[in-house]
Amino acid sequence: MAQDASRPTPAPGPVALGPGEARTKRTVLVAIGALLLGLLLAALDQTIVATALPTIVSDLGGLEHLSWVVTAYLLASTAATPLWGKLGDQYGRKRLFQGAIVLFLVGSALCGLARNMPQLIAFRGLQGLGGGGLIVLSMAIVGDIVSPRERGRYQGLFGAVFGATSVLGPLLGGLFVDHLSWRWVFYVNLPLGIVALAVISAALQIPVRRAHHTIDYLGTLLIAAVAAALVLMTSLGGVNYPWGSWQIVGLGLLGLVLLAAFVRVERRAAEPVLPLKLFRGRTFALCSVIGFVVGFAMFGSMTYLPTFLQVVQGVSPTLSGVHMLPMVFGMLLASTGSGQLISRTGRYKVFPILGTGVTALGLLLLHQLRPASGVAETSAYFFVFGVGLGLVMQVLVIIVQNAVSYQDLGVATSGITFFRSIGGSFGVSVFGALFASSLAPHLTDVLAGRRLPPGVDPGALSADPRAVGTLPPALRARVLDAYSVSITDVFLYAAPIVLIAFVLAWFLKEEPLRASVTAPDASEVVATNPVERSSHEEAARALSVLGNREGRKRIYEEITRHAGLDLKPAASWMLLRMSRDGAVEPFLLAERSTVPLRVITEAARQIEERKLGVREGLALVPTGEGSEAADRLYRAREESLAKLLGDWWSPDRPTDLMELVRELNRELCGSDAEQPHDGDARRPEPPREA
Repeated sequence: MAQDASRPTPAPGPVALGPGEARTKRTVLVAIGALLLGLLLAALDQTIVATALPTIVSDLGGLEHLSWVVTAYLLASTAATPLWGKLGDQYGRKRLFQGAIVLFLVGSALCGLARNMPQLIAFRGLQGLGGGGLIVLSMAIVGDIVSPRERGRYQGLFGAVFGATSVLGPLLGGLFVDHLSWRWVFYVNLPLGIVALAVISAALQIPVRRAHHTIDYLGTLLIAAVAAALVLMTSLGGVNYPWGSWQIVGLGLLGLVLLAAFVRVERRAAEPVLPLKLFRGRTFALCSVIGFVVGFAMFGSMTYLPTFLQVVQGVSPTLSGVHMLPMVFGMLLASTGSGQLISRTGRYKVFPILGTGVTALGLLLLHQLRPASGVAETSAYFFVFGVGLGLVMQVLVIIVQNAVSYQDLGVATSGITFFRSIGGSFGVSVFGALFASSLAPHLTDVLAGRRLPPGVDPGALSADPRAVGTLPPALRARVLDAYSVSITDVFLYAAPIVLIAFVLAWFLKEEPLRASVTAPDASEVVATNPVERSSHEEAARALSVLGNREGRKRIYEEITRHAGLDLKPAASWMLLRMSRDGAVEPFLLAERSTVPLRVITEAARQIEERKLGVREGLALVPTGEGSEAADRLYRAREESLAKLLGDWWSPDRPTDLMELVRELNRELCGSDAEQPHDGDARRPEPPREA
């Protein structure tokens, strides 16, 4: 049979090891554990702060600047994401990951030491720079130390960390505030970070695979500046300065000028941080706007709901975290369920329509909250809101991946989450501006002509919610009602913006779902900042997920048929293993695998009868005909993997995609990961002969 030079033929003897194969399982698990610990730091800090915010504001003052404690972190981590990803490719990820941990820990320590709100906001920005690196690099390093075959399983652990922190964050934040101090929300990162740093230094060994990039520093700086200018405008307008003042108008004009400069730079950049060609596709443009609105609603609400619970309803910080759980559970439940339904039905358009509609309904329900609202009522409203967000967040990633070419797969995936993060920054700042501008006049009306305790005035009540406790009971109830109306009105104002996304969702075009598109894990759903991924990394994730779904026996039945061979599945598996390792000992193979001895014995007998292998002592060695048959099986398995990629495996497919399929094929052919039998516990095996 003629050899195809474009495809490697498995030769006798061991093949080159892929990522992770040269390491022991224990070493890989230790390294993964350290990466998960680093990821835990960044993920936890996105959710643990929310329940501590009312106490932080009471201690440091400046309720009107509360939103910037969240916004500074979001903006910094979002802007830094593409830089961390490409610098890691270019200079090596281990040192950069260690640098990100150090930067994050320095920011955490300074946040804990902050003495006023401007200091805390600045230090949160520094912390965000490090946090962005932790998320990006931890996920990228998985690809360096774990083979494509195992990548889906380990990335699932990273998604589980995000899911867990979304639940634990509000609870831990409340516990620290109640029993220690809000400063421990930041100090807790220090011991965890030091442990992660030590383990990374000792256990993490990454192969040197540096790729040169032309890094778009100017584009990154400009997009961050655009976001900062517009967020400043929305957060200061109507609060610190009138909307028509030169300061606010100037910030708006500055944002537009910077946006024009960004567009000009991106058109000429060799590797733009956000390729403008993506916006030529209607699907990406619509999903970007919808993602922006979803981020706007989600992060804005998650920031101010704990304030409502603690200030208006008087629950403790710990209990406010408990009250937030129905929203988180609704979000995770809906995102997981929608992903499964899309995978089974291939239909996705209904979910962004339904998700944005339910989110708008959730905002209207949140607007109905009052100081006397019971736990059942608030939990139901929170759950509905969470379900709405969950229905749309994950689906946007699937829709975009289904619409773009392989070359744009990575940047489009990151781009959607990028717009959700930017939307979150705007949401927090706009919600904060609306709340602050509404609270002051409401308090003034309530307190007009009233006798107040010494040192208590509308300004003091706005700066420190704890001052409400010093008021007489009747007046305290009216002040709490003013707080309640000011917060819940924000949800009412946000509802029309979400309805815009609802209308836009109807214009999404539903196209047949690619076989290669899989539901993203929780890391892409719950994470607040985009994860920089290449198209190669995203294809590896999809192949890992899809490959693990295939049935073991069915795979070998299929590739044996395609190879034109009349062999049992176990014989094909054993033949590939013989070709890979040079020889196999059937009895030893039975001891080390879950395949029953009788199945292995029958496979070995068939290989000998067909003269595909000969005995040399206890070992079975492939003949020339056996090597040729193994080559045909190898090629058939490669074709079955390529088929999973759908139209990405086009005639002009890129080299890196071909290499990925070959690497995965080398790992799977004849491996323990693809055994042609799951074992049979019901039938006792015949006794083995001595």
